[in-house]
Amino acid sequence: MTVIYILLILCILILTIYFVIKSVDFRKFLSGAFFVSGGIQIYLAFAKVSIPVLGTDIVQHAELGYARGILHLILCLVCFYFGFIKKPKQ
Repeated sequence: MTVIYILLILCILILTIYFVIKSVDFRKFLSGAFFVSGGIQIYLAFAKVSIPVLGTDIVQHAELGYARGILHLILCLVCFYFGFIKKPKQ
């Protein structure tokens, strides 16, 4: 079962990277998605809420929430820059 999860994660990762490279609109979408995700992660970490990972017995503790939230906000800034500010070459 773990192998199936790993293969699914790799497929999603490869497809996401493909669309990020090809589409400016996808980078704009990811910018907003990372902003919301980062904000929620930091909010839940600040409230000391532990989050169970769906389908497993793993629980994400609040300390990890801060790290994930900051990482998502950094990815938001990267996607924002390449989606809105930097113009693609013609």
